[in-house]
Amino acid sequence: MAHNEYVSPFSARYVSREISHLFSQQFKISTFRRLWVALAKAQQKLGLKISQKQIDQMKAHVDKIDFDAVHEYEKKFRHDVMAHIHAFGDQCPDAKPIIHLGATSSYAADNADLIQMKEALHLLHSKLIHILRELSSFAQKFSDAPTVSYTHFQSAQPTTIGKRACLWLQDFYHDALDWERLLNSIPFLGAKGATGTQASFLALFEEDSAKVLKLEELIAHEFGFNKILPIASQTYSRKIDLSILNAFESFAASAHKMATDLRLLAHEGEVQEAFAEKQIGSSAMPYKRNPIYAERICGIARFVISLAQNPAYTAATQWLERSLDDSSNRRLSISEAFLGTDAILNLLAHLIPNLAVDSQLAEFNLKKALPFLAMENILMAGVKKGGNRQDLHEKLRQLSLEARTQPHPYEFLLKKLESDFSLTKSEIKKVLDLKKMVGRSPQQVHGFLKHDIEPYLLKTEVKEPSFPPIEI
Repeated sequence: MAHNEYVSPFSARYVSREISHLFSQQFKISTFRRLWVALAKAQQKLGLKISQKQIDQMKAHVDKIDFDAVHEYEKKFRHDVMAHIHAFGDQCPDAKPIIHLGATSSYAADNADLIQMKEALHLLHSKLIHILRELSSFAQKFSDAPTVSYTHFQSAQPTTIGKRACLWLQDFYHDALDWERLLNSIPFLGAKGATGTQASFLALFEEDSAKVLKLEELIAHEFGFNKILPIASQTYSRKIDLSILNAFESFAASAHKMATDLRLLAHEGEVQEAFAEKQIGSSAMPYKRNPIYAERICGIARFVISLAQNPAYTAATQWLERSLDDSSNRRLSISEAFLGTDAILNLLAHLIPNLAVDSQLAEFNLKKALPFLAMENILMAGVKKGGNRQDLHEKLRQLSLEARTQPHPYEFLLKKLESDFSLTKSEIKKVLDLKKMVGRSPQQVHGFLKHDIEPYLLKTEVKEPSFPPIEI
């Protein structure tokens, strides 16, 4: 790594080699070339005078890209796609006359973007499925483990650790469904020409409209697309970019919410990140054990969320059939959104299976707060014994304030409930029964996993992804 030049933190610290490759110049330009080969093959099949020698020569140089030559051509032409056409033509002299025949720049650039995004989304979706599996296992394991729930980050009612995990899991499940829908709906631009009318291809095929449609079909099929945009300008609608980045924004919000919850729980000590033997929490405070991965997820998630504004502006400001102010923006925002999403997934894959849950501490904290948390149930029990609801509510309010000043608030409250509310010890014990106070939390966990998550994971066949080691 060159330390005297800027290197993207994504490439240096956060993302997998697979996603980095998909957004590399090598992948992008080799895809341009594969598109030009596919165009020539389809044109040959439909009757144009293109020889097999020309096609074979192009195929032989798909991955052999002379980027120095491209750079020189771009300085000369001030046009990136033309620079690539000429550099490719120099390597394939026999094919040079027919490369890019009838096409405009967006044939290569926009179709390549769609191919690139579809492959990248497929990779990210497989990682999200892995996250669903890990988080569902976590939820199942702690489905019955009681803990304090919070509203306004103040103790509310008993719940279970697994139920809380299902809140995160349900958000990611909705994200997975959204990504799956996008994967199945991303279209191919096809061969539309300079303004989307396909006039150039119609001229090539002697006004044979059926051949123009077949041309698109042959090329799209070669790249695994079953849908071709019926209407386009020179480019595909930028609302496609907007839909994809909106889906990433939604996922980033899900990840941020979970990571924020983990940061709050780390303060309570009930759920902690894994902590390496030699790991240092603070340069000044040696005792610190900071939730660094959850914090990192939050930081990257905010960045991904911010990127979703870019395609909205781009889609809104496309002039008529095409303007070029989108190009520089899209090169930055789209690739960074994919890389940022990959980084979050990699961190989640490391974080979830290594979470350390202190169930005993969670239950201890819960029992310490239990008389406060049970006050609604105590109120109901007191009313059933003949008390006035409003009077008992006021008495409970005063008792709770007084209890907070006591050295042993739990014992103080139990004694007062017995004397002032005419409740027996067995009745108080019944009111404070944790199994009842968590409500249907365990059943909700089991039902959600059984009826939603497990069927989805069973029917979703994806290759198990690899994750980079989290070394930093």
